[in-house]
Amino acid sequence: MPTALLIEDDAESRKRLARLFARHGWETIESEDGAAGIDLALTRRPEAIICDLLLPRISGLQVCRAIREELDSARIIIVAGRVYNIDRATVLEAGGDDYFVKPLKWEKLAAVLKRPRRPKRKLTPRQSRALKFHPPSTRIKFWGVRGSIPVPGHTTIGYGGNTTCVEVRTNGDIIILDAGSGIRELGLSLEKEFGTAPINLTLLLTHTHWDHIQGLPFFLPAYKAKNTIRVLGYEGARAGLATILAAQMEVPFFPVSWKDLPGTIKIQELKRMKFSIGKVRVHSRFLNHPGICAGYRLFTKEGSIAFLPDNEPFEPLNMKLAARDGVHPHKARAQAVVQRSKLVEFLKDTDVLILDSQYTDEKYQEHIGWGHGALSRVVSLALEARAKKLFLFHHDPSHDDHKIDEMLERARLLVIESGRQLEVEAAREGAEIWLSGPPQR
Repeated sequence: MPTALLIEDDAESRKRLARLFARHGWETIESEDGAAGIDLALTRRPEAIICDLLLPRISGLQVCRAIREELDSARIIIVAGRVYNIDRATVLEAGGDDYFVKPLKWEKLAAVLKRPRRPKRKLTPRQSRALKFHPPSTRIKFWGVRGSIPVPGHTTIGYGGNTTCVEVRTNGDIIILDAGSGIRELGLSLEKEFGTAPINLTLLLTHTHWDHIQGLPFFLPAYKAKNTIRVLGYEGARAGLATILAAQMEVPFFPVSWKDLPGTIKIQELKRMKFSIGKVRVHSRFLNHPGICAGYRLFTKEGSIAFLPDNEPFEPLNMKLAARDGVHPHKARAQAVVQRSKLVEFLKDTDVLILDSQYTDEKYQEHIGWGHGALSRVVSLALEARAKKLFLFHHDPSHDDHKIDEMLERARLLVIESGRQLEVEAAREGAEIWLSGPPQR
C-alpha cells in the first residue's frame, strides 16, 4: 500500500485529505509542523507528500526544498487555501511537482502521482536565494469569541463557546488580546509548538471583567519557568491591575496563587494611549463600557487590526442617562455625535475590525447601559470608518450557531442596502486571517 505524508497545520484539512487518500487505497501519515514533517519524510520515505504553503514557523517551499535535497523519489505537491503571489514555476524550482489551491480534486492529484519524476538538478546559490518565499508575516487567530460566560455544547460548536481571546503574530512577536477561557487552548498549542524553547509573548488586556481574564489561571506557559509573559493593561480599579489578576487566584477561588507561578510574568499598567510592542505601534482608546475598558488598534507593516470587544453605541445610552439626570436631549445627542466621530476617526481605514456585536437591535433595547453593541449600529460604524473587513465578535451566550448565522446574514444585507463595500464575517474559534496588504501610515 502506498503512503502519503500530509503536512498541514489545520486539523480539519488533514482529516479531509486523509479520507481522500484512504478512499483510493493509500495509507497516510500526518504532521502539523514543517520541521516534524521533514523528519517524517526522511525516515518514512513516503511515495507522496502534500504540504501546505503557509505553516506556523516554516513555509511549505522551505519544507519542499529540505525534503528534495535528501529524497528524490517522492512526489511533492504544495497546496494553499487561497491564491498567493507565487506560481507553479516557483514550486517546481523549489523541487515540488505541482501547486494547487484548495479544495483538492483526486483527478488532479492522481495525474501528478502518475507523472514521471523530473531529473534532479542542483540549484546554484543565486537561484536558491531567488526562490525564497516570504509569507504574509501578520496572522490573526481566534481562540475565544464569546462574551459574558463560556457556553460549550452542541449548539455552539460551529462558532465556539470560549470567551474572548485573539492571537496576533507579526514580525516574530506574539501578541495576545484578552485572556478569556479561549487562552487555555492557545497555551496548550504554544507549549506543543515551542517544546523546550522559551516562549516570549505580550498579553494586552482590554479590561478586567471576568470573561476577559478568567482563562489566565489555566494558561500553561505561565506554569513554565522558561517563559516570559508581559501583561499590559489599564488599571480599571482602585486596587491596581496586578492585585486584580492575583485576586481571582486567591483561596478559596483557586488552588495555585499568582505569586507561585513559575513563569516570569511582568505586569505593566499603561499610562499612555500610544505605545509600541516590538515593531508594532499600538493606539488605544477608552470605550463605552462600564468601568475602564480600552480598545486597541495595532499597526503592522501589512495593515492594521482594531480590537473592540466591548463597546456600546453612544446615543442610546446618552439619551437614557439624560432622561434620568435631567439633561436636555439636544445636549446629550450632540455629545454622542462628538464621541462617535472620535471613534470613527480612531478606526478609520482599518484592515480588520473585531467589534462587539452581542445584541440584535431588538434585544439591545432591553439592555441599554449594559455596555454592548447593537448589530445595525455596529455595521454603520464599520461602514463610516471605511473598515475593510468586519468581524462580529463577543457573541451573546444565549445565541446558538443558527442565531449567529442569522445575525451575519442580516449584517451583510445592511451592507448591500448601504451601497458601500465591506466584508463581514462572524468570528469563529480556530479561524485565521493573514494580512498581506500595503503598510499603514
